[in-house]
Amino acid sequence: MENPRKVESVTGQILECARAEALFVSYVQRSDTTTADTIRSAIRHSVRQHGTRGCAEMVAHEFGEHPETAVGRMTWALRTVRGTYTTAA
Repeated sequence: MENPRKVESVTGQILECARAEALFVSYVQRSDTTTADTIRSAIRHSVRQHGTRGCAEMVAHEFGEHPETAVGRMTWALRTVRGTYTTAA
């Protein structure tokens, strides 16, 4: 039987990655002044518009076409998601 804490940790990481991908492909820019509500809304919008797989595909495309800017945007997206959802708990 799997360790429930390990499963919960992996599930949380997958959710965090999916949220970061959705934020990455959203209309929100790193230079924008945002609130937690703005970030959550942008993530919901991206997932509804593209689906989680569609967001992942778009991220992969951007890393292939523009790796020099994609790295910075994903770093921002992960940091923003972590800050938004850890303070929301």
